[in-house]
Amino acid sequence: MRLLIFVFSCCFSLQIYAQESQLAAQYFRNGEYEKAASLYKTLQEKNPYNANYLNALIDCYQQLEKFEEVNQVVVKQLKSYPNQEYLYVELGYNEQLQNFPDKAISYYEKALLFIDKKPELGYLIGKTFQDNYLLDYALLAFKKVMELSPSANYNFQIALIYSEKGELENMFNTHLDLIETNENYKPISKNYIGKFITDDAESEPNILLKKLLLKRSQNNPNNTWNELLSWLFIQQKEYDKAFIQEKALYKRNSDNLNGIINLGEITFENNDFEATKNCFNYVLENTTNLETELLAKLYLLEVNIKTDAPTKTVEVQFQQLFKQYGKNIATLDIQAIYAEFLAFKKNESEQAISVLKEALNLPVSKLQKGYLKTKLADILVFENKFSSALIYYTQVQNDLKNQPIGQTARFKIAQTSYFKGDFEWAQSQLKVLKNSTSQLIANDALALSLLITDNVVKDSLKMALKKYAVADLLSFQNKNEQAIDTLTLVLKQYKGHPIEDEALFKQAQLFEKTNQFTNAENNYLQIINLNKDDILADDAHFYLAELYFNKLNNPEKAKEYYQKIIFDYPSSIYVVDARKKYRELRGDAVN
Repeated sequence: MRLLIFVFSCCFSLQIYAQESQLAAQYFRNGEYEKAASLYKTLQEKNPYNANYLNALIDCYQQLEKFEEVNQVVVKQLKSYPNQEYLYVELGYNEQLQNFPDKAISYYEKALLFIDKKPELGYLIGKTFQDNYLLDYALLAFKKVMELSPSANYNFQIALIYSEKGELENMFNTHLDLIETNENYKPISKNYIGKFITDDAESEPNILLKKLLLKRSQNNPNNTWNELLSWLFIQQKEYDKAFIQEKALYKRNSDNLNGIINLGEITFENNDFEATKNCFNYVLENTTNLETELLAKLYLLEVNIKTDAPTKTVEVQFQQLFKQYGKNIATLDIQAIYAEFLAFKKNESEQAISVLKEALNLPVSKLQKGYLKTKLADILVFENKFSSALIYYTQVQNDLKNQPIGQTARFKIAQTSYFKGDFEWAQSQLKVLKNSTSQLIANDALALSLLITDNVVKDSLKMALKKYAVADLLSFQNKNEQAIDTLTLVLKQYKGHPIEDEALFKQAQLFEKTNQFTNAENNYLQIINLNKDDILADDAHFYLAELYFNKLNNPEKAKEYYQKIIFDYPSSIYVVDARKKYRELRGDAVN
């Protein structure tokens, strides 16, 4: 019984401490430093080993400019626990806050001297310097420990300090040293380096990193430097340069084509189909693995479909693949893409459905079944068979809730409901998907949700949005001329409605798809004239510039609109691409 009471008392005391700590933190966040200091003082006295309470109490006193109290509490702590020498940094910083630099320096130097005696204190002393933004002293501390203890490695902390100081070259070099010492640091170092790298090849950090990597590659040829150069070129969307690095890596390790396959997949996702063909043709030339061979041929086939190769040519390619490899589990992806091709390119939906149902009879996994059912539901939407499509999407969503394909199915449920005009149900699904683990799904969900929200406020009957959704469905079904005609009606009937800019933009995209480039130009100009601050204004500027550059052979106009994006929409996602194209048109030397 006594033991039970003792345990209960301990638990109760811990709960009280937790509540006091939370309350003290809340007071500190609210700027109520007197109240916070009072609580932290009690907590620190009861828990003298807890550095968090002591540091928080020091912060409170310094916010209140009670420097003498800081001095007293730190000196008292050092008398009780003389092994906490890192506190000399706190004494020095306290003097610095009072504008006594000489006293501060003497304490800092004293703290550094303790590292000579006890190198194991180095991390704590360096971290205390860093926490007080005494970055030069923090560097001295970490470097001193590494000199005294060769096994110690504080390069990661040093790199962070260099980034805080804005010394990019030192920061990059320190991360590269880390990676050279131990390749396990590569993912985390890439993550930190990536915060400074953009997709602009001419930005200062990008140029600097490229220079450092090339220098290391020349001085000490190493796969790591090629891998990082490839990674950098991919960030910059310079896929031809990345391909050169990946080929160099493959020649050193002819058993591994993964780098080139990954690059091919990235280029495909980014619609650089020429680069995709280069990658997968190279894969085919250098593989004897059946799975790899099929993957490469599938991507090359999809490139032909995406680039509108003649349907007869594509059909022959599919049949050759089925003749060579058969219709089995190995060719499941090819069967699914073939079904999409039949429905969306050849308008042979019944045959497409038949292909997918035959594939579902194979001994497929749960994940593969979900994939095939999603493709089947897409074709049912294409056929306006919404109820049947929703059944399949719902089955996938229920069976694979925590998988990306399950979240894709939920988005498809929302999209299909939107096509039907059931906007409330669509929104309920989209609300869940805004926090999707897949950024692409989350972005698509947010875009559709905003479209619905923006266009129901001033239209309680939602007539304009219903009409626009019909056009959107027709576009999904590749009925482009019908979609264009429907959008023309929307623009006539709902002029001045919030849907107007969306309808103009959607129609402009369809005009481009059907080679009606002058009509597309007119639509983009109308969006710009409607409101230059509209959410679609930067999109209209960029696509208009691209139209002038790629289709209307008007480089001067293209340059004009690229320049407007750079100066009028500096936060636009198109700025980097616009800057590249503008420099190209201006005749700048390409690095």
